[in-house]
Amino acid sequence: RVRPAGAAMGSLGRCLARSLPRGRPSLSPPGPRCFGSAPPALQEKTLVVAKPDAVQRRLLGDIIQRFERRGFKLVAMKLLQADRRLVDQHYEQLRLKPFYPALVAYMTSGPVVAMVWEGYNVVRCTRAMVGDSGAVGTIRGDLSVHITRNLVHASDSVETAQREIGFWFQRDELVAWDSRDRDNIYG
Repeated sequence: RVRPAGAAMGSLGRCLARSLPRGRPSLSPPGPRCFGSAPPALQEKTLVVAKPDAVQRRLLGDIIQRFERRGFKLVAMKLLQADRRLVDQHYEQLRLKPFYPALVAYMTSGPVVAMVWEGYNVVRCTRAMVGDSGAVGTIRGDLSVHITRNLVHASDSVETAQREIGFWFQRDELVAWDSRDRDNIYG
């Protein structure tokens, strides 16, 4: 007996499969559960920096869209030319690595866009979205042209995010605003 397509999947699997865009890689790679809207006590912030290649290749809209689709809330964003001092401060733990001079040259080679995103599990979800493996559905896997040129920096922990946000933004540059989708979900 032949079962119809999707019958073995179950209703949740069919629902998820229907939500994926046809003919395009998934924009939600496997990984941690990511829910942008959650009660304020469960919210965290992370720093995301779209590097010079992302700006030059005009990929900012694609990058931002991935965070918005996950339900995360943009609370700060600015276009800037990073100077040596800022890059040295941000990448302090890498100063003794042999690739450090090339990293500094790259990060100061053109404008970058620094962003702060807020949401539940946003640090872990952002790391999964950026993708160190180059997997389809990750920013590196879908948009990068070479494994050594990842387009986005993302904080690797909540503590690191707090420190890095302080390098790129003044406290009054973060905008506190209420997302209406939280009301719809948590009523």
